[in-house]
Amino acid sequence: MTPGLWELVLKGVWTTVQLLVFSALLAAAVSFVVGIARTHRLWIVRFVAGFYTEVFRGTSALVMIFWVFFVLPVAFGWQLVPMWAGTLALGLTYGAYGSEIVRGALQSVDPAQREGGIALSFTPAQRMRLILLPQAVPEMMPSFCNLLVELLKGTALVSVMGMGDLTFSANLVRLALQQSAEIYTYVLLIYFAIAFVLTRLMRSLEKRLKARIGKDAGTFSAARELKRAQTTGVGGRVA
Repeated sequence: MTPGLWELVLKGVWTTVQLLVFSALLAAAVSFVVGIARTHRLWIVRFVAGFYTEVFRGTSALVMIFWVFFVLPVAFGWQLVPMWAGTLALGLTYGAYGSEIVRGALQSVDPAQREGGIALSFTPAQRMRLILLPQAVPEMMPSFCNLLVELLKGTALVSVMGMGDLTFSANLVRLALQQSAEIYTYVLLIYFAIAFVLTRLMRSLEKRLKARIGKDAGTFSAARELKRAQTTGVGGRVA
């Protein structure tokens, strides 16, 4: 390929990375908000969170991109640029999958940990912040790693909007050179390289979290917080 065509591909890689970062941040926020809401004590909160999850898990990400980019402007008059339309559609869709990861990890925490916080009159927010999340987050990391790789592959769907991501740029190069095998082999290798880097980073983060606040360390951390509450009177009153 000529330097100009390589530049086009590299611009597509940069667009893909930007889209991945933005949509991953949105998906992470949605995952924790909806996942925590699915464990809420009020049934209406659980119902709304569950309804959101079922809707976005049960619809196609490609159709959602079409809906956000083409239907939203007609229905509400909100025209989003392709980057933000792709971010919104992918973030909300993959956030629904992530919320199930968060819900499952929170419910896997030893019930005795919850009961200890309740016994010391910790508020639900205190129990979530001091006891549940420190133990649940390390358990979420392998599943979040898989979801992040799936999100990377899902970014290729934005090419249907004419957005200059890696897949769209590669298609333009293919049309210019008429060399499908070579171009798409390069694209596969680039996606694999990005996925490999993401996997290494997520595994490194998982090891750090488990080393600091893994299951055993998380238990001791919760015990320290409970002991501190007993000695200082914060979060409850000791008879």
